[in-house]
Amino acid sequence: MTPTRSALVLFGWLALVTLTALTGIATPPGEWYAGLAKPPLTPPDLAFPIAWTTLYLLMALAAWRATLAAPAMARWHTLWPFVAQLAANALWSILFFGLHWMGLALLDLLLLWGLIVLTIRRFARVSSVAAWLLVPYLAWVSFAAYLNAATWWLNGG
Repeated sequence: MTPTRSALVLFGWLALVTLTALTGIATPPGEWYAGLAKPPLTPPDLAFPIAWTTLYLLMALAAWRATLAAPAMARWHTLWPFVAQLAANALWSILFFGLHWMGLALLDLLLLWGLIVLTIRRFARVSSVAAWLLVPYLAWVSFAAYLNAATWWLNGG
């Protein structure tokens, strides 16, 4: 792949990941979230934009590396779980913060977790670097699932 095409692929993944991030920006936590009982391990509000900015950047870099490394005939097989997990990621903010459906948001997080694991497995087949770039994301989503479940339970499930 030429350097120009590689840069365009990276830009494309950055754009798609940014679109996903915009759902979080469009559905901020607000007063509803501030009023919820939360588990003691809930990070301060400032931690979330820092963590998510870092994770979204790592996600785009992982997708870029996997795209470059995957044989042309195997790209869709390698990349579709990544695209699917972006959709599940975007849906969570809508379900949790937008609609206040904590139970459905938790189910979405479980789906998201499975899609991230599948993505890591697919990426590992073509690039160990791409796979490892997603490990912090998997860890954060695992923690987020705990927070979502605990918050749901603390607020009457």
